[in-house]
Amino acid sequence: MTTLFPELSARAAVLAQALKPIQKYRDAVIVVKYGGNAMTDPSLQLAFAADVVMLQMVGMRPVVVHGGGPQIESALRRMGKEGRFLQGMRVTDAETMEVVQWVLAGQVQQEIVGLVGLAGGRACGLTGRDGGLFSARKLMLEDAQDPSKHQDIGFVGDIVSVDPFVVHQMHAQGIIPVVSPIGVGPANESYNINADVVAGRLSAALGADQLLMLTNTPGVLDAHGQLIAALSTTSIRDMIAEGTLSGGMLPKISGALDATRAGVQRVRIIDGRVPHAVSLAMLSDAPFGTLVHAEVS
Repeated sequence: MTTLFPELSARAAVLAQALKPIQKYRDAVIVVKYGGNAMTDPSLQLAFAADVVMLQMVGMRPVVVHGGGPQIESALRRMGKEGRFLQGMRVTDAETMEVVQWVLAGQVQQEIVGLVGLAGGRACGLTGRDGGLFSARKLMLEDAQDPSKHQDIGFVGDIVSVDPFVVHQMHAQGIIPVVSPIGVGPANESYNINADVVAGRLSAALGADQLLMLTNTPGVLDAHGQLIAALSTTSIRDMIAEGTLSGGMLPKISGALDATRAGVQRVRIIDGRVPHAVSLAMLSDAPFGTLVHAEVS
């Protein structure tokens, strides 16, 4: 029997398919690390905001943790400075730290808050300073060639502790938290913290059900450029030793491992260049991205 309304029937089928994950993740905390092209392409920005609001409207509790590398680079170039990285971490002197703060907590954070508002939701921005969310200390980077040596990369921090109280309060009021990766040290100094690491640690502290990490690749790729559907702790260690995982993927994997070791059920690294990538990952059974999971003992 043919339907009189094929387009409407197709939409209804999609909604019916989404019913099971909607039921499964009702009241679940879903942390989304937002970065890459999804942050710079206007159509992808709107799709991302719509996805986040949709998650909330079907009963989930989304949290957005954002990066801002391209925006920081643009601001530094306007000042005549050139960004420098070591092992995927931005080298951050005092002047660069000032730029990082006003770009992340000012420009980028407020753009995301505004986009969520346009999509029909309510959002509020946070940094590690708000409600004592992230306590941090200076990060000394282990030398890639000689682990006994460490390199000073400036005002780059590592998280000492996470107090998620303010995030819980926002969720209780129906507000979507938008978190900038800036921590505060013991002397009230600010630290730039890698957003992937922040997403992993915050997911762990919240007891999140899922962590989605948007990136500019289909997921984690092997030495031949092919997508890896799933990764365990052992396989990650082997890939790092072989040099297959390097650069900006290292902190992303580190954040994913922090989350899985703390009991976050699913960590998925997904392609943020795909429109509505968040909805696709949450509400579809289609294989998408790379699933990072803890070892089963």
